[in-house]
Amino acid sequence: QVQLVESGGGLVQAGGSLRLSCSASGGTFSRTAMGWFRQVPGKEREFVSALTWDGRGTYYSDSVKGRFTISRDNAKNTLYLQMNSLKPEDTAVYYCASTSAGRSYLERRGFYEYWGQGTQVTVSS
Repeated sequence: QVQLVESGGGLVQAGGSLRLSCSASGGTFSRTAMGWFRQVPGKEREFVSALTWDGRGTYYSDSVKGRFTISRDNAKNTLYLQMNSLKPEDTAVYYCASTSAGRSYLERRGFYEYWGQGTQVTVSS
């Protein structure tokens, strides 16, 4: 059973930065594609970013491209999301997730098998 635990969320002013971490256990992290999603109340969980198991393929939503950077440290079984130039509209609960699907499906929520509990990010204006 794969377990994912996010950390690093918090309150930050617009224009600031945060780095989210996702610690994985119970699976073969180094061979698993990973993703970040976010959700605000009343809306569907939306794709933010994804990374192939080898780190060679990165994917971003248009809303975060150029501001967020996804990375992984397979030796530490940890996924990261560096978030810069944060905007109030980035406020959400951020979730990490893992998938065995191919890169064609990494932006699609339904193809992720395991999810963390989420971490709140709040950006004040």
